[in-house]
Amino acid sequence: MLDHVIVTMSDFARSIAFYGRALKPLGITDFLDFKGQDGRPDLKGFGTDGRFFFWLKEGRPDPDAVHFGFVARSHAEVNAFFAAAIAAGRREKTAPAPQLQYHPDYYATWVLDPDGHDVEVVNKTGRID
Repeated sequence: MLDHVIVTMSDFARSIAFYGRALKPLGITDFLDFKGQDGRPDLKGFGTDGRFFFWLKEGRPDPDAVHFGFVARSHAEVNAFFAAAIAAGRREKTAPAPQLQYHPDYYATWVLDPDGHDVEVVNKTGRID
């Protein structure tokens, strides 16, 4: 099980604004500021119910080295994430659709975040709404 991930972004404020908007349809609405000390960077945490598992830090990103996927509870959540991400100014990689090459119930979308990281949102339950 994944506990957390930290992704490096070139423009901290721009990325916080993007993820704050794009992750909301997935129920990821809690935010936490971690002030770095002793050589540790400032972080922005995103999560749900007080559990923070997705973190951003500012620096030099390497989007080719990172891929991450968020769980959606339904096809509707995948679609809502996609709409929010595009409305937040991001670029489509793959529109929401079944991805039968992976699994019969695999429904996903991919967008590129402000630094070009490949962000996937997937539902594997077959639940539509």
